[in-house]
Amino acid sequence: MSAELDLSPPEVPEPTFLESVLRYGLFLGAIFQLICILAVIFPTSKGHEQEETESADGKAAEQMKKPKGPAPQIRQKPKKESKKKR
Repeated sequence: MSAELDLSPPEVPEPTFLESVLRYGLFLGAIFQLICILAVIFPTSKGHEQEETESADGKAAEQMKKPKGPAPQIRQKPKKESKKKR
């Protein structure tokens, strides 16, 4: 009975060029996705932080420069338009 069992490894054909390209492309895609996820979790760009602080300072300066004039009066009634007769 043990003579009938074939325990040799099966023959695996060599991968074709297309299979190799697909395999390495998938690896590169996975690495790219990991890099993107890490970039979102750990943002390290100091230039971006400086831009945010400058834009926040600019907005605060714009708000300070706006003159606060008298509010327009809302009590005035809008003029009624005359209806055209057909």
